[in-house]
Amino acid sequence: MPEAGLEADPLLGPAERLKFVQQRLHSGDARARRIFETIGCYVGYGVAHYADFYTLRHVLILGRVTSGEGGNIILQRAQEVMRTEFPQLAERVSLHLPDESSRRVGQAVAAASLPALS
Repeated sequence: MPEAGLEADPLLGPAERLKFVQQRLHSGDARARRIFETIGCYVGYGVAHYADFYTLRHVLILGRVTSGEGGNIILQRAQEVMRTEFPQLAERVSLHLPDESSRRVGQAVAAASLPALS
């Protein structure tokens, strides 16, 4: 937040800081938008890095940070990074953002669906 020029109560925890940034985004604050664009950039490069080790076709973007308009910004920026920096990867990997209700619990659902290892 400080790098984007947003100041909040330093006693706020991570969830409260996220909510603050999401509220600022909802009110049209360009500084908040830049935070979500930066996250999307990280996601785009992160997916490319994971593709060095795994055969990816579909990637779900999940978590509380993807709630609201921030999730769409993250998705758009990640796709832009992949198209620009990794065009061959962008052709074969699809990034997905689930519906709003699934975004917050998506990580738990994904973890619960992992196969048991013996």
